[in-house]
Amino acid sequence: MATAPRPALLRLLTIPAALMVAATACSHNTPDAPTTSQSVPTGRHGTPAPSAPSGAERETPMNIRVTLDGQPVKAVLTDSPAARDLASLLPLTLELEDFHGTERIGYPLRKLTTDGTPQPSAAKAGDLAYYAPWGNLALFYKNGPSPSADLLILGHLDVSAEQLAQAERITIEPAT
Repeated sequence: MATAPRPALLRLLTIPAALMVAATACSHNTPDAPTTSQSVPTGRHGTPAPSAPSGAERETPMNIRVTLDGQPVKAVLTDSPAARDLASLLPLTLELEDFHGTERIGYPLRKLTTDGTPQPSAAKAGDLAYYAPWGNLALFYKNGPSPSADLLILGHLDVSAEQLAQAERITIEPAT
């Protein structure tokens, strides 16, 4: 019966342990690493699992300045992680196109976070939303489809459905 020499077997068994020690040593006390050792639960595809935001977080608006085709409109963003991520991209100007006779859509420079999303709700006319699978912003000028976890309501524009339906360009800026 052939067996592997003991030194070779010991080396094989110590490799995983040595890698774990090295990885742990490299991850502590570095400027880029977090100082706590909390584990983050993960959802689908290894992304952090969303935590349910408090009711106050969903309802506290962030003021923004919005123009549609150069015309100022009143608007607010919800205080959600995705809306805060959108705010980090401001100022932002997007060309809009019609989608399904219900909304005008445009594409920001990058996808927004979907962590900590609130419970899905159906979009209503005037809502500013983010459709996560495509990475687009949507301005609803008609009530949208049934609630979907992929559609995040980011805020609301106080403007007529007719003006939203005809909008070709939106500019969103931080309120001063």
